[in-house]
Amino acid sequence: MIEALQAIALIPVVAIVGIFISLLFKGIDRILAARMQARIGPPLSQPFIDVKKLFMKENIVPKNSVKWLFEIMPIVSLTASLVVLLYVPLFGFKPLLDGYGDLILVIYLFAIPSLAMVLGGFASSSRYATIGAQREMVTMLSYEFPLAISIIAIAWVISKTGTCIPAFSLGTIFTIPVWGLVGPIGFLGLVLLSLVMLFVMPGEIGTVPFDAPEAETEIGGGVLTEYSGRNLALFYISSSVKTIAFAALIVALIIPWNISNILLLGGTGAIVADALFFLAKLFIVVFVGSTFVRVAIARFRITQIVKIYWGYASLAALFGLLLIAIDLSWMV
Repeated sequence: MIEALQAIALIPVVAIVGIFISLLFKGIDRILAARMQARIGPPLSQPFIDVKKLFMKENIVPKNSVKWLFEIMPIVSLTASLVVLLYVPLFGFKPLLDGYGDLILVIYLFAIPSLAMVLGGFASSSRYATIGAQREMVTMLSYEFPLAISIIAIAWVISKTGTCIPAFSLGTIFTIPVWGLVGPIGFLGLVLLSLVMLFVMPGEIGTVPFDAPEAETEIGGGVLTEYSGRNLALFYISSSVKTIAFAALIVALIIPWNISNILLLGGTGAIVADALFFLAKLFIVVFVGSTFVRVAIARFRITQIVKIYWGYASLAALFGLLLIAIDLSWMV
């Protein structure tokens, strides 16, 4: 009972810290992208300024829209993104709601913000938003398959340890690095699955080159065309939080180690060191999986997105799963 009350009390703290860190990382992302393109770029505080400005602007609702659905979807999107943070390990600690959810639940929660954008786009009655919503649905259906293969493969490796542990629990996965549970062939399979998850990341968070649903030069902002003011700010924050949440999931699956064990630290020093190390790992994942990719690659067409995820990424994930299966069969 006491633990449940403590978890409830910490939920607002996780939400506030998550929003702050996500907007801070978005500012870092924009600065690094600008430098890589030989531009000066915006200040670090630009995302905070953007959110403040959007909240001060008029919130316009299209005349022919389904108003209640149009208005509620940004709230649903942000809520789902924040709830994910409660189920993933943060700052070197187990998930706040450890034991109340697992990887399958997290996969479903990650789909809710995309579905909220789709419903909001359809509810706006805009032809551009409708096209964007259709593209968002196709993109989501494309990247879910290779992502599911990668995540289930890692859980499967942990289930083969021979112990009665919940293999799909992020709290368990966080404490049992999978790299030590496989041989050389399985190690190559895990590397391949890790690369697949990093390549799924820009599609999951909707950034270049997988931002066809919001392509400004093609469909004028697409699924978010009719959103403004407070509602657009909520979608903006939701996208930022989802980026951090997905990066934290990859950190938990691929690089879950804490540095305090290596440095033989304890007490407050261990907490601070692990928190800073977590932020460093988070930065690396965001940079590789989002910043570098969107600077290096131009926007794909929606047909190319389907081909890449259903074709190349899925085949790579299946091959990685096959390598792990071969490795585990030899270890038995």
